[in-house]
Amino acid sequence: MNLKEHILLWTHAAVEIIDIRHNTYSHGEQALRYRLPCSAFICTVRGKAVMVMDGIRHELNEGAMLHGGKGTTFELAPPSELVEYYLILYRARLALPARKHLLSVMNRDNPFELQYICSPDAPLPLIEKLRLMHEHWLKGGRLEQLHVKSTLYQWVYELLRQLHAQQIQPLKPDVLGTAIRYMENNISLPLSLDKLAETAGSSPRSLSRLFRMRLHTSPNQYLISMRMEKARELLLRTEASLQDIAAAIGHPDAYYFGRMFKKHYGISPVRYKNSIKAAADWPEMTSGASGFDIVRTSSLGYSVDNHYQYKSEGASFMSKSARPSLLITLLLCFSIVLSACAAGNTNTASGSNTTSPSPSASAAPAATDTPSAEAQTRTITTVKGDIEVPADPQRVVVLYLLGDVLALGVKPVGVSDVSEGAAFEEELSDVQKLGTWFEASPEAILSLDPDLIIVPSDETYEVLKDIAPTVLVPYETMSAEERVAFIGEALGKEEQAKTLFDEFHAKVEEGKQKLQEAGILDRTVSIMEGGSKRSMAVVTSKQFGRGSQVIYEYLGMKAPAIIQEKVETSTEAVGEDVSFEVLADYSGDYMFRSSYEGMADLTQDPVWNSIPAVKAGRLINIDFGLSYYSDIYSLNAQLDYIVESLLAAPRVD
Repeated sequence: MNLKEHILLWTHAAVEIIDIRHNTYSHGEQALRYRLPCSAFICTVRGKAVMVMDGIRHELNEGAMLHGGKGTTFELAPPSELVEYYLILYRARLALPARKHLLSVMNRDNPFELQYICSPDAPLPLIEKLRLMHEHWLKGGRLEQLHVKSTLYQWVYELLRQLHAQQIQPLKPDVLGTAIRYMENNISLPLSLDKLAETAGSSPRSLSRLFRMRLHTSPNQYLISMRMEKARELLLRTEASLQDIAAAIGHPDAYYFGRMFKKHYGISPVRYKNSIKAAADWPEMTSGASGFDIVRTSSLGYSVDNHYQYKSEGASFMSKSARPSLLITLLLCFSIVLSACAAGNTNTASGSNTTSPSPSASAAPAATDTPSAEAQTRTITTVKGDIEVPADPQRVVVLYLLGDVLALGVKPVGVSDVSEGAAFEEELSDVQKLGTWFEASPEAILSLDPDLIIVPSDETYEVLKDIAPTVLVPYETMSAEERVAFIGEALGKEEQAKTLFDEFHAKVEEGKQKLQEAGILDRTVSIMEGGSKRSMAVVTSKQFGRGSQVIYEYLGMKAPAIIQEKVETSTEAVGEDVSFEVLADYSGDYMFRSSYEGMADLTQDPVWNSIPAVKAGRLINIDFGLSYYSDIYSLNAQLDYIVESLLAAPRVD
């Protein structure tokens, strides 16, 4: 430990004291497991204790001083006698702009993140200053806080002086703890195993083995669990949209996030939030808990016994969302009342001499040439049972599966939001938008008076089924042909559905022939997205969108060898985060990159430009909106674009 450099950084750092606490820990109490929310000093002033810090066991005597950075985990074993200790929680950073030398020292040897334990030769001056700081901290006044801060600097100086005199060196950071802290601090960014290993000072193989040995899981699965737990907390504590939550935990879009959340917890994000809201113990949004509280490890992830397995305490998941259904019921009742009032007003306006029809006259059916009610409806079989739908629906509302309905010749009266650049964006420009497909507005849908609603998820079905006949399309378990055929049946367009795919397959064969004649069909293709944090999400399945279904399934083109097996065997929409340093290994002869507003500009990046496909001009940008959807309308447009772009690109020598 370089005392001069530590003093230099403490001198120039902006230090914020978060809290100063004085605690006791007695024999027989439950073991204390904590993870530090910021940098901290832990100082024992009475008794002896055994502490495990990031997996390393230490025996603390009276007067022991311990320091750990944010994310450090420690456990205090139940003592044999009373233990009294202080916690000083603080944050420190260099005030910007800082000189390059200071930044270099900070990056090389950050004293605010180091772990060290010592038993000073002269603990009494340190203990006395601790008591003084805590006493003034409790008073809470601004003058007292200034006194605490000035005393902290004196305390730190005395501690560092004694450390230097005793030649105490900081502990080598725990590899596993370092990797986990890096995950936590960069949870919104693409993370690769190579980057994690580099940060933790290990190799990818050794780090994976360490995760398996100590946490019984892989780094990737641990990261997924961490992200899902963070998402769960955001759902509980905020009113953020699913798109914002997805971005906060490093997922490319809300759709992919929703699938991962449901796979992890067995329930979709929307249904989860609605279910917890309906429970009696729904946590208040304005919780009095400090954002800087030290929390027990049992509520976090760094514990062998608890890998983010959430258990609902007192909140039972409901089979349907109570609040939206109640809202719909009230709206329906209100509509009926308004209709009744309108009818009453009409009768009154016609004159007081108008007589009401007799009961017998009202009951008698009027003669008419129109078809019977039975002839105007059909019964179809769905995963929700047999449902009666209009024989020829005229006012269709559809969520997510917009292109399938549009391609079958039906223009909806209301649709979920349309991504900019979607193949059908212009054709649906004058159709009312109802919000995201997973959070569409029931009130807006009710106002459209639909005669048929088509939805992609069980959650939206439960919310909307009371408005009009609602057909749930379990698209995740269907092939594209099965899905379009089923929607065609719901719309009374069975023949059109068959014709659509006959024509599509014919177009696919035509495209394959053109690519074969041009010597392209047997070349490899990779699909990527991202790039802002020196890594790319590489598509490793046929279900990811971004043109993957057209390229890998229908055209039958291959991915680079390193991921081809995953593309062939994966049954889910998955990708792999790959750092720029090894991205060339994942690059095919041709590369498609999902493009969107605000994406990273890599035109001047030397590593990116050194990738063979990029260097040779065989990088093809494909619009995110065009490639996001997998309906038959979008697949047709994607097929045209992909074939034309490949034919226009430079040939492989």
